[in-house]
Amino acid sequence: MSQHTIVIPTKDKLFNLEPLLTRTPGNILTWIILAVGLVVTVIRFTMGIGSVANLDDNWPWGLWIGFDLLCGVCLAAGGYFTTVACYVMGMKHFHSAVRPAVTTAFLGYAFVVVALLYDLGHPWRLPYMFFFPGTTSVLFEVGLCVATYVTVLFIEFSVAPMEWLSCKFPWLLKYRKLVIRATILLTIFGVTLSTLHQSSLGSLYLIAPEKLHPLWYSPFMPMFFFVSSMAAGASMVIFEGMFAHKGVHDYMDETHLREADCVVLSFAKAGSFILFAYFMLKFIDMLVQANIPYLFSGYGAWWLLEMFGFVLLPALLYAKGSRDGNVKLCRIASVNAVAGIVLNRFNVSMIAFNYQLPPSDGYFPSIGEICISVFVVTLIVTAYRFIVYNMPVLYEHPDFKGEEH
Repeated sequence: MSQHTIVIPTKDKLFNLEPLLTRTPGNILTWIILAVGLVVTVIRFTMGIGSVANLDDNWPWGLWIGFDLLCGVCLAAGGYFTTVACYVMGMKHFHSAVRPAVTTAFLGYAFVVVALLYDLGHPWRLPYMFFFPGTTSVLFEVGLCVATYVTVLFIEFSVAPMEWLSCKFPWLLKYRKLVIRATILLTIFGVTLSTLHQSSLGSLYLIAPEKLHPLWYSPFMPMFFFVSSMAAGASMVIFEGMFAHKGVHDYMDETHLREADCVVLSFAKAGSFILFAYFMLKFIDMLVQANIPYLFSGYGAWWLLEMFGFVLLPALLYAKGSRDGNVKLCRIASVNAVAGIVLNRFNVSMIAFNYQLPPSDGYFPSIGEICISVFVVTLIVTAYRFIVYNMPVLYEHPDFKGEEH
């Protein structure tokens, strides 16, 4: 740790805000995006959703659901994927990846809820599901599981802020010990909830067989969504680590740096198996449903591009990279895989949805919708940077070094 410029918080100086406030090109761009996002936010909540969105009766769900929710929840799967590998399957050499994965998962889910506030016509009705539960609704199950899982992730993540603030508030150490003792229970609870809501997001589209193109519609969509979330979990750990090593390298201790390549290669191997399985499941489903004639259409070419260019290709790259010990190739494959997850969710929610409508009734996100989505992503990145600069996420706090948590 002595070789790095990690700023350990003290009682007299809890906050390290200089990296966020320095006038660098990245920070200036961040400030501009946040300022524009706040303006669009004010417009949306004072003038209504129609003032910033191109949604209508044909398209009640647009970019905010397709990207902010479907992609956001799936790409936040690194949390349950990593904790299960480390704590349930006993792969302790992944320990350094747990906190970054849990942190990004918590931020991803938390800001999914924030993004939902923009999509709801009356955002103050978000908690209505707890008071007027529609227990036969898949959407109710998704909402309940996500709300519960956000709570679980917050508890898992809370160890880092408690260690950060313990120098000023020593009584937090008592609660930290309770959370650490409950690690296995929280992990099992978390993966159970993830299994439910990741698959249920696919179940939401089971009620629209006439609207979703046959190449993407399947009675097995819940399974496809869950399997692809596992691939997304493995890929996002590699993807996030790649950018963390470039942006916040100085906040990583020797343990994190030493284990980083092993994490990448191991998760790449897992990602290759999952993506191969997903590829075969999708092709078998296509054959069983007799959808071969659709392959000779424009949508068929697009489906083949998704399957070969964004499922099979990253699977092959992962397999070769993990076999040859090529970390760089595995990171390239993670970018390809993450792009494939986003493409799949876009296809299901927007591109292949309402395929039977004429082009004049099609949907394209408005500038306001795009601004809000970029704003939410920027908030996640900014919050992650603040956490990394102040809390022991990429390094072990000196006062707790050697403890398993």
